[in-house]
Amino acid sequence: MLGLNLLSALGWVMQPGGDGRRERITVGPDVERERPVAELRIGPRLRRARLAGGLTLAEVAGATGLTKGFISQLERDMTSASVASLVKVCEVLRISVGALFEPPSASLTRADEAPRINFGGVGLVEALLTPRGTSDLQVIRSVIEPGGGSGEEPYGLDAKAEVAYVLEGALVVALEGEEFRLGAGDALTFSARVPHAWHNPSADERAVTLWVLAPSPW
Repeated sequence: MLGLNLLSALGWVMQPGGDGRRERITVGPDVERERPVAELRIGPRLRRARLAGGLTLAEVAGATGLTKGFISQLERDMTSASVASLVKVCEVLRISVGALFEPPSASLTRADEAPRINFGGVGLVEALLTPRGTSDLQVIRSVIEPGGGSGEEPYGLDAKAEVAYVLEGALVVALEGEEFRLGAGDALTFSARVPHAWHNPSADERAVTLWVLAPSPW
């Protein structure tokens, strides 16, 4: 792992989590989030950069003065490198050291790992499917029991657009004096700022709906 002085220079502050398996990472002065330690592994990014540059392990080893075996282990996260060695490797691969610690371009949320959220309503189980702190987009999954919903009072959100996509069951959305009845596979797009309310009209079947908001309202 990089020395703390270099991580600090990159704007990363690392603190051990309470369970010993997570670290709290602050990027710059204001943004804070938790990320599994596994996501800090740099080996795959080094390998992708090497392959993108058309370099072999032997060529990288020869250019850095390190052994081929060491470079191979580094790419598989089987060993750690000193700051000096890592800087040499990055120079040969023509990438910055900081690029190794940029947030991943993709974020996977497993169905059983999505964090629960509660914004009110009745008969709902809701989960956030997009990473916390994502500003461009927010996706929420609502499992709505028969008769459950957002409540009688309409509400608006600070987002430009909202999409309700029904995965299972039925959903009624009340919007600007009109009611839209949606079934599985139906989608309704509208301005999130316009007061609206919704509910599951069924007496015996649940509904599952995805809510997509852009940009994220919180």
